[in-house]
Amino acid sequence: PSLGIRVIQKIWEETAMQKSLSIDPDKCTGCLQCELACSYDNENAFNPAKSRIKIFTFHDKGRFVPYTCTQCDEAWCMHACPVDAITLDKGTGAKIVHDNLCVGCKVCTIACPFGTINYNADTGKVIKCDLCEGEPECAKACPTDAITYVDANWTGLEKMRAWAEKTDAGQASA
Repeated sequence: PSLGIRVIQKIWEETAMQKSLSIDPDKCTGCLQCELACSYDNENAFNPAKSRIKIFTFHDKGRFVPYTCTQCDEAWCMHACPVDAITLDKGTGAKIVHDNLCVGCKVCTIACPFGTINYNADTGKVIKCDLCEGEPECAKACPTDAITYVDANWTGLEKMRAWAEKTDAGQASA
């Protein structure tokens, strides 16, 4: 590309809004489309066991909760890695595992307080969500919008609004 286009791309990359996955368990039906899309995109196999997103099932309640790496700012996984195999993708905010550097020690799996980094026995490396380079397949595949990819500053907006409406309703009836 020309110099002008490269400059514009650089400016856009530096000012682009950070996005993150937003998960609404109330919308999840447990269809596993997110797990299948993730495993296919990353492993070329429709195998939920190799997915970077998981659906936790509460059988007694008939509820499903998707969960994956939150790409937390503190990034304990990244700081714990003794070989610096996990780095920050500044464009997406994702913490990326570099297979060529990962030695499979699993220290990052211990450091993650959420349990969202897993060991892949087939490769001897760890796997975690990398936000599919800014185009998360799980969000694209979700038929109910239980998983969406939104402005990171607003991932909790709808929950806050719902809470505020409940609070207002509670005060009005009191």
